[in-house]
Formats: sequence, structure tokens, C-alpha cells
Amino acid sequence: MVRIGYKLGLYKTLAGQGPISSYELAARTRCDERYVREWLNSQVAGGYLDYHDESETYELPAEHVPVLADEASPIFLPPAFEVSASMWSGVERTIEAFRTGAGVPWGDHDQGLYCGVASFYGNAYRASLVPEWLPALDGVVDKLERGARVADVGCGHGHSTVLMVEAFERSRFVGFDTHEASVAAARAEADDAGIADRVSFEQADARSYPGTGYDLICFFDALHDLGDPVGAARHAYEALAEGGTLMVVEPYAGDAVSDNIGPVGRLYYAGSTALCVPHSRSEDVGLALGAQAGPARLMGVLHEVGFDSVRLAYESPFNLVLEARHRG
Repeated sequence: MVRIGYKLGLYKTLAGQGPISSYELAARTRCDERYVREWLNSQVAGGYLDYHDESETYELPAEHVPVLADEASPIFLPPAFEVSASMWSGVERTIEAFRTGAGVPWGDHDQGLYCGVASFYGNAYRASLVPEWLPALDGVVDKLERGARVADVGCGHGHSTVLMVEAFERSRFVGFDTHEASVAAARAEADDAGIADRVSFEQADARSYPGTGYDLICFFDALHDLGDPVGAARHAYEALAEGGTLMVVEPYAGDAVSDNIGPVGRLYYAGSTALCVPHSRSEDVGLALGAQAGPARLMGVLHEVGFDSVRLAYESPFNLVLEARHRG
């Protein structure tokens, strides 16, 4: 029901309108009234909308607007249901992977997966990347303001890269991803933002992307998905300039299963089971860290390849931000 409301613009039309009838909503969205009325009733039953008996009208509460209707909100959730839908469509493939131990590459899933992830994570990055995560790193913002070389590894549709490009005009950026369709989407995103002269997007593997002397290398919710995260971290270590920084953003997790009991852990373990572990298994090594690897295991990967300074720089209910320094 959320996916339908999102796709048809029903939530967006309801936002800020006060009480509205099913006929009004159907007319404004060019939908059939009977279908709209049944959908509205499902939303009332679920607690997403209020219903006014006397006027037979429906209302989207103001406090629900950031979650269901405001596409710029960091807590806008409908795109996340695109990810759930892709998991359902691929469930037989996942069941077969359980039986065989084989992997399922990210690109083999329904396209709703990468479109949903890009939209959902893009909003979260917009709220946190520039104002919170980068300032938590030692000296990185100063470098970016002066002019730095930055690589975004596993950039997907490029939302994280574009946000940094827009914030730091003197720096130059490149995004790398193995998924051809995502790289094309990232290039289109840069064109739309008018910043294509300061950023490039290339199809490349996390263990072999070109270039050295990067001042900052970023992995946004990507390291745990890789078949060989140790190899990827080692390549980053070798590609960084002396004094450079590796930033690894990962889903929030504790180090023990018991630390991850709750709604966030439930969500992340489910996504990890259907998406993250299968993708890792589809690549060389297939270490399968999983989305709930936890800080100790992640830091262990970074220490293993030679980073002598590794710390947890920032955490929120949804993310961990690790900083690893290349002392040279």
C-alpha cells in the first residue's frame, strides 16, 4: 500500500491539504475513486491517515508528512519499500542460494533494488554526510575546502559523490562502481546538477580502480557487501596519498548479536540475508562480512592491511563512520 501511494503521488497530494474526500483525491491524482477509497481505508486502518466520520474525509497528519510525502526528508521511507519489493521478487533465487551456498550479484536483482537504495540512502546522506560525518574526520574538511582528490568507491547512483562535489568546489572527485546501469545514472545525476566538470564516474572494481594520491577515499555502505573487503581496503591503503584518510560508512551495529536486537537490527539483518551476503558470495573470496559486522570486525579489516590509526569517528542509530589514516 505504501508503494502504491508513493508511485501514484497519493501521499504527496494529501500533504498539507487538511481533510479531503476520496473523490477529491481521485480527481487530483487522475485515479479511479473506488480504488482510491479502498486504499485510503487501508491507510486509516494502518494508522497512517486520520478519518473524519461526519465529513467522510481523510487527512495526512502533519507529523507523517516527512515520512510519507516529503521526498527531501532524511526520514522519507517509501523508497525503502522498493527494496523490499525487489527482495520478494528474488526470493526463489535467495532460497536456492541458501541450498547451494552460491552468491547472487547485486545487478541480478530487480531494478527496484538499486533505485530504491539510491533514493532512500540519498536522503540520509543529504542530512548527514556534509554537516556531520565529514566534520567528524580529522582535518578532512580543511583539505576539501583547499582542494583535494577524492574517490567514492561503490558509488551507486552517485548521490554521495554529488553531495560532496556541490559542497567543495575546489576539490575533484571520481566515483567507481561495478554496476554499469548505476554508473550511467550517476553520470546523469552529475549532469542534472551542473557539476560534470568536477566529477567523473567510472566502472571499476574496488580492488583495481585507477589512480593514486587520493586525499580521501570513501566507502558508503559498501565495504561489507564486497567479496574481498580486505583486498579493497588494501587497495585503498595503496591509493591514498601520505596523510590521506579512508572513510568507511557502515550500517549501525554492535559487535555481538545481542547488541543488535531491535527494529534497526531486524531490518539490517534481513537486508543482509537477502542482499549483502549473497552479493559478497558472488565475488572472489566471498568473505560475507554482512551488514551487521560491527565496529570491531570492521576495524580488524582496516588494521590488517596496514592502517595504523583506526577509530570510530561518528555513530548514529543507523550508521557507523570509521576513519582510517595513512601515516606514510
